[in-house]
Amino acid sequence: MGLQLSLQQVQVWLADRERRFTLDVPELSIASGEAIGLTGPSGTGKTLLLELLGLLRRPSAADTFQVTSEDGEMNLAEVWTRADTSPAEVRAQLFGFVPQSGGLLPFLNVAENIALSGRIAGRSHPEWQATLIDQLGLGDVQRLHPPALSIGQRQRVAIARALAHKPAFVIADEPTAALDPDAAATAMGLLIDNAVTGGSGVIISSHDLTLLNQFALRRVALSLISAPGAHDALSRLAEQEAP
Repeated sequence: MGLQLSLQQVQVWLADRERRFTLDVPELSIASGEAIGLTGPSGTGKTLLLELLGLLRRPSAADTFQVTSEDGEMNLAEVWTRADTSPAEVRAQLFGFVPQSGGLLPFLNVAENIALSGRIAGRSHPEWQATLIDQLGLGDVQRLHPPALSIGQRQRVAIARALAHKPAFVIADEPTAALDPDAAATAMGLLIDNAVTGGSGVIISSHDLTLLNQFALRRVALSLISAPGAHDALSRLAEQEAP
């Protein structure tokens, strides 16, 4: 049995003087080795949802927010208040992240950037890292630093770094937005294939429906339930049939 990330009746509330925004997740599950595409118009909270899943954002309310394995359950909603651990420690163990910009450290070379996630998590997999470098076509540039790379190469490095410590789950926020269509399709395929091969569940946020439609992904979508421009805005997640 692999790991499963499960949410039921989870919400995040944001508010200022002019507006209140509620992200509502009635139900969501992500299993090891599963790939999910997340869509939704701008302003529906896609990045907010990914921050919630990756423990970068504390839930405002949660009936169930946990990771389950054959060894038991971990209540992720409680990591914010427990004295024996922290969200950062749990995040490093469970998650890998592929940001839109790549987020590489310019003073580290490609191989060092990829190895960074394992160093942070205290979990190094040299053979898997070498496989990722080979599969992602980075062998010839692994001693170069990020400024010497193309945008596509930098994004492939970010994918390898997210996968290098074999996380249970990978969270990718518009990972191909800066790439041309051909490079985007290549990078997306590499991300999905290598995540599944490594046993990681992956959720990928993208506005590019044409790109997502090229892959066999389970789909979830955010949509505004409230009236446009409402003072109390509500965005809700729902399963979506694949095209």
